[in-house]
Amino acid sequence: MPKKFFKRYLPDPKKIKEIKALEFLGDKLHSPNLWHLNRRSVSRAFAIGLWAMYTPPLPWQQIIAAVLAIYFNANLPIAVALVWITNPLTWAPMYYFAYKVGALIMGQAAFSFDQFSELFSIEKALELGAPLLIGCAILMHLGAVLGYFGILWVWRRSVLHQLELRKFRNAELSTTVMVRESYATYKKLLEHRRKHQEGQLAEAARSEAKG
Repeated sequence: MPKKFFKRYLPDPKKIKEIKALEFLGDKLHSPNLWHLNRRSVSRAFAIGLWAMYTPPLPWQQIIAAVLAIYFNANLPIAVALVWITNPLTWAPMYYFAYKVGALIMGQAAFSFDQFSELFSIEKALELGAPLLIGCAILMHLGAVLGYFGILWVWRRSVLHQLELRKFRNAELSTTVMVRESYATYKKLLEHRRKHQEGQLAEAARSEAKG
């Protein structure tokens, strides 16, 4: 499931290669390692993207994510796309949250969000100094850790789920399975089995028509 999911929503490689801020990378953008979809490359890409999104604003975030993706052999489109979580619509609340975290750590009083958003600009945000920088640093590293291990966990769960489905569709139906699984899960398993059998019949019909 993860590979199919990411293939469906992955940014167009051509659009990534056409980003002007990444032109300086030249032929490195064409390395096949940067476009692979596997557990390691995707988990690394999430770690990089969620780390880079709290670094200085675009286009630097894209450049940082791309350089790190090349260095760590991560999936470049995912790493670059994730930095767009930080954008002109989300800058204010995201940097304010980082500022609040930093102020809390430092034991300082913080502006209200209304005061912060009224005066907000990237230049003004940088003038907040230590509270903002500390908050960004904490959220960068927290996001990287959660992104990396979260994807590893989701990927593993998905692989185990697919193995369970494969066992179920090849096994005899029994009351043991009904007792072990909840009604909703058992219903999903039956639906998966039905679709798989229909797919096999359709494939057999196509083969017979060709023959």
